[in-house]
Amino acid sequence: MEKKLKFAIIGCGGILEWAHLPGYIKMDNVEIVAFCDIIPERAEAIAKKYAAKKKLDTVPATYENYKDVLAIPGLDAIDICTPNYLHSIIAVEALECGLNVFCEKPDAVSVSEAERMKAAAEKSGKTLMVMRNNRYRPTMSYLKQRIESGKMGKIYAGRCGWQRRRGGPPHGSWFSNKEQSGGGPLIDLGVHMIDLAMWLMGNPKPVSVTGCTYQKFGNASNEDELPEGENIFDVEDLAMAFIRFENGACLQVEVSWASNVVNEDVFLELRGTEEGAAVGNMTDNMVEIFGQEGPYVTDFKPIIWDELAIPQHEANIRHFADVLLNGTEPMFVPEQGLNMVKILEAIYKSAETGKEVIL
Repeated sequence: MEKKLKFAIIGCGGILEWAHLPGYIKMDNVEIVAFCDIIPERAEAIAKKYAAKKKLDTVPATYENYKDVLAIPGLDAIDICTPNYLHSIIAVEALECGLNVFCEKPDAVSVSEAERMKAAAEKSGKTLMVMRNNRYRPTMSYLKQRIESGKMGKIYAGRCGWQRRRGGPPHGSWFSNKEQSGGGPLIDLGVHMIDLAMWLMGNPKPVSVTGCTYQKFGNASNEDELPEGENIFDVEDLAMAFIRFENGACLQVEVSWASNVVNEDVFLELRGTEEGAAVGNMTDNMVEIFGQEGPYVTDFKPIIWDELAIPQHEANIRHFADVLLNGTEPMFVPEQGLNMVKILEAIYKSAETGKEVIL
């Protein structure tokens, strides 16, 4: 009988309830033994929901302080679903306690914190993995296989973005507070798109970044309706950037919570020496391939059948469990997370200074 891993959840907000919890409910090789949240009632409600869905005789324990969770005997791993600024703090402490760590994105809010996470994982010998759920979309799996087969040739340029016309968080949310979030749509949405592009390009090493950020809409919603001190919106609502890689490849990036654009869109384009590829609205599982056969320039749209695909967040968590139980090679390693945070921090620095940042 396969061993059952004992997990604890730290942070019981929305990302846990709609993205992580449905997967844990369906997994037989992971048992959630504890839920932790600074709002005790929230942890208790989630624990009861999990117990009911799993048809458990007892409800998992709940905690208010994450330090108490790290001391639970026999615990194998934690899953961090807190606001961004706590990711690295909790992850480092957990790794130092000998626990494996799964964490929501972004990896950290600064390069120094990401470096601490990577060092703690290496010193402990434990697994540190950060959510990269979009890698598990059927279209992305298809593109990865096509690239690795050599059909697209060398991928030398890309363009990606997540554009919203009016899709920012409400005032009073930690998402709009830079001290807690680390930034706006760049660190919220940009992580997904930059990671996808870099992963498909073979995770090249970034060497320089140029970026611009803007805050033109953030304070125009409901700030007057909130008590003083709770209407903080000190992050960007639009970011654009250009990234160069060590192998000569480059990537353009555009992400927004608010921007006067024609259409809201989530897109990814790759240009290879043999073929190019474009993914429009990723939720449609549509991809287009552009190439040439003899004298003919060709376009085609493969049919990506995903009815049997595991939901992407669940697939990512299942992979983490498989790494712990079976020694499967991890799809994500801390070096990738460190490079991601270096890029994000450099974009903000470039936007502030008006200059290219060398990494």
